[in-house]
Amino acid sequence: MKTTYVRRFHPWARIAVLGLGLVTAGCGHTQASGAGTVQRPSDDRSKARAYLDDNQPQKALGILGDLHGRAPEDLDVARMLTEAQVKAGHADAWIAQLQARIGSKERAVDQYMLGLALFSRARDAGAPAVAAFERAITLAPDTGEYHYRLGVARLESEQYAAAVEPLRRAVALVPDRTAWHLPLAKALHRTGDLDGAVKALGVVVRGHPSPADVATARALMEQISNPFNGIPKAAEAKFEEGLRLLNDLDAPQHAIVAFEEVLHDYPDLAVVHALLGLAYQRLDDAGRAVDEFKQAIESAPRDGKNQLYLGELYLSRQRPDAARTAFERAITLHPLLDVAWFRLGDLHLERRDLAAAREAFSVAVSLLPDAVPPRGKLALVYQLEGDYPAAERELRRVVEKDPENVEFSLRLGLLFTEQAKKSTRPQARKEAAGEAERWLSKVLEAQPENAVASRALQSLKGQ
Repeated sequence: MKTTYVRRFHPWARIAVLGLGLVTAGCGHTQASGAGTVQRPSDDRSKARAYLDDNQPQKALGILGDLHGRAPEDLDVARMLTEAQVKAGHADAWIAQLQARIGSKERAVDQYMLGLALFSRARDAGAPAVAAFERAITLAPDTGEYHYRLGVARLESEQYAAAVEPLRRAVALVPDRTAWHLPLAKALHRTGDLDGAVKALGVVVRGHPSPADVATARALMEQISNPFNGIPKAAEAKFEEGLRLLNDLDAPQHAIVAFEEVLHDYPDLAVVHALLGLAYQRLDDAGRAVDEFKQAIESAPRDGKNQLYLGELYLSRQRPDAARTAFERAITLHPLLDVAWFRLGDLHLERRDLAAAREAFSVAVSLLPDAVPPRGKLALVYQLEGDYPAAERELRRVVEKDPENVEFSLRLGLLFTEQAKKSTRPQARKEAAGEAERWLSKVLEAQPENAVASRALQSLKGQ
């Protein structure tokens, strides 16, 4: 396998809410149905969420006001109600109303909504919002959401050290909110706790993060572990020359000369040792490649990418146990390495450790949601576990985006064929057989000589 070392720079830009402002996970969304039509949800909470997503806050306000009146302690409703008030341009009036409520009878949820409303205004996003969230915590100290909002308010005010403790408390109180570990990771990084930040990012990637959260996590991880940060100014030209020779011109011999010139003056540059390893690997000199990768690891023990390169080399040399160890170290040091997760999934699958394979491929799918191979492998694991609905869901995700994908159409046909053969209920067996026939026939229309589809269809008709 030809490995390319890509130079990536992700300058950190301040993200106003990190997906952590008024809108949070757990709220319903509308789903596209048909060509250009939207199917509205039926329950009031989801209707309100849909109106907010469509930027129709006035329509949401009536629903949310009623829901809040019936369940004033429901924080999801309280949060959406505040979002609707802000989006409708009523922030000032809503703040005044909340302050009047608090003056009459103080409740934690009102302080919470006040904090959210204040946080939406630039002039009040610092101390005033922080004070409201702190008061909510005083009134309800075991509510994780309040600690979380306090941590985010302090984080966005660049009070990084002060943000850590409430964010730690929040994730301890609500451990299943894995996305909350993302602002915690940023706060830990800003306070110099790099190991803690990486560990928090590891929790995020295992928790089925959204694409936005993945993008934020990648940017933060590149800040934590950027192998190019240590290149001396005097070595940049020769380094770039070696990189161009290796990546663009596929001239590893000449690249080796350039990199060795850099190492002559700067012998401890881990990134240059890693590139030398890749160059020697390109020349099929595994021994020298391993030496260089190990030197890179010794010089930069926190950089998971070097473990990834070592694992790839071991894998190419049929040393699966050594490869697995290297990949595991890679994701511990750098949880956003999608290739390492995918390779681990394959290695676990070969050992029939389905639970470990499922986790690895699930993370790979989260990190690369549009990539077909991880989703296909995840579907295979679900099928081997007997979870046919989950396997079907993953396969359909591919064919819905690419209806002409014959491989996945065939896999759907084979999945339904297996279901039909194993089902003990006549109606379920009949339905599965019908779906199997539909997909297999589609494959044979595209590939009349497809022997696998033909045999599967014959076996169905022979049942």
